Amino acid sequence: MRLVAAFLAALGRSVLGALASLGRIAIYAGQALSHLARPPFYAREFLTALLQVGWLSLPVVGLTAIFTGGALALQIYAGGQRFSAEAVVPQIVAIGMVRELGPVLVGLMIAARVTSSIAAEIATMKVTEQIDALVTLSTHPMKYLTVPRVLAGFLTVPLLVAVGDIIGVMGGFLVATEQLGFNRATYIKNTVDFLTSQDVISSLIKGAVFGFIATLIGCYHGMRSGRGAQGVGSATKNAVAAASILILAANFLLTSVMFGS
Repeated sequence: MRLVAAFLAALGRSVLGALASLGRIAIYAGQALSHLARPPFYAREFLTALLQVGWLSLPVVGLTAIFTGGALALQIYAGGQRFSAEAVVPQIVAIGMVRELGPVLVGLMIAARVTSSIAAEIATMKVTEQIDALVTLSTHPMKYLTVPRVLAGFLTVPLLVAVGDIIGVMGGFLVATEQLGFNRATYIKNTVDFLTSQDVISSLIKGAVFGFIATLIGCYHGMRSGRGAQGVGSATKNAVAAASILILAANFLLTSVMFGS
């Protein structure tokens, strides 16, 4: 009985700790949104964040998408052969990449690349007391560090998702036409006819939400970093883990809302 009670107590502490963390993140997000509508706005920091989150993430997004699209085409073709349904490869690749795999993989790549970078950068600034220096210079850390990065993530990740969707579908097209013997014109026609505007819009909405989460979590954990090199490492690790989990959870909720019926 004591072991059971100890286990339940530990489980309860973990659940309460997770809920408390979600509450702190929600408050931090509310503060970031409130500062977004009030001057001053640091355009240089915003442009730097656009470059870091958007342009510099294109290579990893492109490579991830094209290999995923190609592998998806192979898997669907192999599975479809069991039921003589190989012809559905274009449709399933398109809907799989645009609705789910494209946004989720881009979000996770952004969490791995951008969230970790933001958390490490801000945590280092905190350890070296640069954030204290900003306050001394009457510069609000939230407006200078968080708002430009969160806004950049919210605006650029949907574009990255769109690029990833296109490249992923192209990866499936190349594998299907060059390796599996599909007709190019028929493949493109089936892809275009099957996708709807709702699929594309849902993909972009997910991208915006995932970009907001990834950048916000990086800033949040960077601001809450402990002192020393160990604090920077812990902040970076916790930021990537939290961003990845929240992105997957948000994907489930968004999919349930947009396609649950």
